[in-house]
Amino acid sequence: MDKKKIGIIGATGYTGSELVRILTNHPNVEITMITSESRAGDLFSNVHPFLQGIADQKLVSINDIDNYELDLVFLALPHGVSMDFVKRFKNKSFKIIDLSGDFRLSSKEVYEEWYKIDHIYPEGIKNAVFGSPELYFDKIKEANLIANPGCFPTTAILGLAPLLKANIIETERIVVDSKTGVTGAGIKAKNVNLYSNVNDNFKAYGLKNHRHTIEIQGILDKVSGKETLIQFTPHLLPVDRGILSTIYARPTEKLDETKLKELYAAFYANAPFVRLRNQEPAIKDVRGTNYCDLFVTYDERTNMVIVISVIDNLIKGAAGQAIQNMNIVFGLDETSGLNLTRLNP
Repeated sequence: MDKKKIGIIGATGYTGSELVRILTNHPNVEITMITSESRAGDLFSNVHPFLQGIADQKLVSINDIDNYELDLVFLALPHGVSMDFVKRFKNKSFKIIDLSGDFRLSSKEVYEEWYKIDHIYPEGIKNAVFGSPELYFDKIKEANLIANPGCFPTTAILGLAPLLKANIIETERIVVDSKTGVTGAGIKAKNVNLYSNVNDNFKAYGLKNHRHTIEIQGILDKVSGKETLIQFTPHLLPVDRGILSTIYARPTEKLDETKLKELYAAFYANAPFVRLRNQEPAIKDVRGTNYCDLFVTYDERTNMVIVISVIDNLIKGAAGQAIQNMNIVFGLDETSGLNLTRLNP
């Protein structure tokens, strides 16, 4: 089979570098084009020196895209910028996987309420498929535009979907308490990710109004068939990568611990990147991998279901999940190029 030709739009951030790092060893694709408006003409490995001798491709401008034959492009662009690309190139033959939040929500109005910017291409929202392989595999196979899930939403949605699908928890009393590494804030220097602010520190942020709240809630509404109400609070950890979400939900019926675990095992029976753990997972358990590790238990004393959901935010929370979606689109083995063993320690 001929290798699929891939473009990566936006190469200077963490997500762009992870896409290149993983795709370089993918047996079924070749990276044909990598763009950067600020570094066009430079070598990719000059932007990301750890890939010197591995990915020395010259960066080009997005305006050169007509010079390349592409089967699929990844958009590693900021929110508000991806929609410009999709609108501009909507009639091209290549498929698009967008890693921003521009097409994840239910409508232009909801997007503008939570992102505080105008959405110039609502048709894309209507046509996009939410790229959660564990939930929407069949739709992803046929999609031309895939909205790759956010990192926090990936942990929350995968953690809660079996419970909501089975209709065994209250939908209005769900708490998602999440902790993330500093790479979630992006590669650009900001006060939030300065060493002096992150090191030896731990804090909550985005209280009550983090934009991932509505993404989590919108998808879980569809899973449950009812309106959900999510209390989501993110926290910043003094680590570079990884997300751990602890989720609390109240059951609507008396639960048996064994049956609860069987419910998750059945729901994720065909999900190669969801691992159901026998003990509480840690972020180092998934570091450098495309796994989401889940641990579910029931506390009889408080009558609460507790789920711990852990991912690497740059891989299952971004680049890895995007490549998983690409594999599905091309009819490849879902795990192709993604058999990544965790780093230890």
